[in-house]
Amino acid sequence: MSRTVVVLAVLVLAVAGAVAGLFVILNRAEGPAIELVRPTDLVGRSAVFEATVEAPRSELTALEAVIEQDGAAYPLFSFGDPAAADMRQEGPDRIRINRTFDRESHPEIRAGTATVRVSATRPVVFGLSERSTTVAVDVEVRLQPPRLAVASTFHYVNHGGSEAVVYTVSPSDSESGVRVGDRLYPGYPAAGLVEAAGDNLRLAFFALDYDQDLNTPIELYATDAAGNEASAQFDHRRFPRNFRRARINVSDGFLRRVVPSIVSQAPELADEQPDGTDEDLLDLYLFINGELRRQNRATLIELAAGTAPQVLWDGAFRQLANSQVESGFADHRTYLYEGDEVDQQVHLGFDLASTANAPIRASNDGVVVRADYFGIYGNCVIVDHGMGLQSLYAHLSSIAVSPGDGVEQGQQLGLSGQTGLAGGDHLHFAMLLNGRPVSPVEWWDPHWIEDRILRKLRAASGAGD
Repeated sequence: MSRTVVVLAVLVLAVAGAVAGLFVILNRAEGPAIELVRPTDLVGRSAVFEATVEAPRSELTALEAVIEQDGAAYPLFSFGDPAAADMRQEGPDRIRINRTFDRESHPEIRAGTATVRVSATRPVVFGLSERSTTVAVDVEVRLQPPRLAVASTFHYVNHGGSEAVVYTVSPSDSESGVRVGDRLYPGYPAAGLVEAAGDNLRLAFFALDYDQDLNTPIELYATDAAGNEASAQFDHRRFPRNFRRARINVSDGFLRRVVPSIVSQAPELADEQPDGTDEDLLDLYLFINGELRRQNRATLIELAAGTAPQVLWDGAFRQLANSQVESGFADHRTYLYEGDEVDQQVHLGFDLASTANAPIRASNDGVVVRADYFGIYGNCVIVDHGMGLQSLYAHLSSIAVSPGDGVEQGQQLGLSGQTGLAGGDHLHFAMLLNGRPVSPVEWWDPHWIEDRILRKLRAASGAGD
């Protein structure tokens, strides 16, 4: 065999090997990886399309997303027509596409079933071939917004106070409630409170907070599972309230007593070590009275998210027995140190004084959701009464309950004291609605409970589906 023949044979074998290798690579090559993030089940009047596509070095020769219905395909995204989509590189191999589509951008879509389909193609083997992937999901298109109807009458809300409204919402699985400005108060099923209540009957407690304008808009809202939204007005009247103003002197003795104690027990101040000077104690006090107070109030709003979905209380709430009111709800306080104004805050509860180490009892039935040291409140117990309503007992010298304990009206929670930012032995009592303080006076009043809540529930008997 000549050398030429040998060389040709080797070349033939090499070409055959290369072809075989390319065949193996082609068989192993996969198309882009596609994840359809949204939508996955429902499409409303406005919806979001979101998907991720992964390929080596994000090399794609084609990418298209459509929504198909009744044999027609309506574009959501393509390289040639990105429309209003946002395409972002999330890494060397992955891109994310996001866009909103609605009745204006896709007027052809009708209520009923549809399919969202995403297809992508990438080059393989140095561009000699391509591999494609398609992902599809069937969705239901819902275009009808939720329906709201008010079932109660005569809604009167005091500035800083609470009110209740009974209403129906359809579909019954819609999220709904009352919107007061930018604050939401969820509605809860009225079953068990109203005789023969339908599945769509709701009760919502709401408030016009002390720090909101008296003319803040108040309306019902609803959002169904597809994201469709609705709102409805209901009759109501608002009544102004004058909040008192007070001037409080901050003494060095007070600072030496309260600041080191709070610093030693508040995790938010773990890095602070008072140096003992009056100036340092004042600086820490101002941080506690301002920033720590704000953090504590944010925690109260978070805690309200775990409220029971049913009413746990029964009848009017009780004020601390034989107590004297030292400070009222929403009193505006100006703090003075050595004659100079150093701070301003609003007192959001009632300071009730009785005797030293007085027994502190639950103002109504409920479940303990917090019982520990809590920043400006010192030793503190919070009781959940359901449907967003909670009561707070602060500055206790000792605590007699634990989170998760069910309590009855009059059951002892602890003893009064002067922990936290307390100038003397007393109970700081607050009523909270969705974590925001409201005037306790209303909830102490059996006539208010009857007129604003119980009357409406009786009148709504048989309402709903």
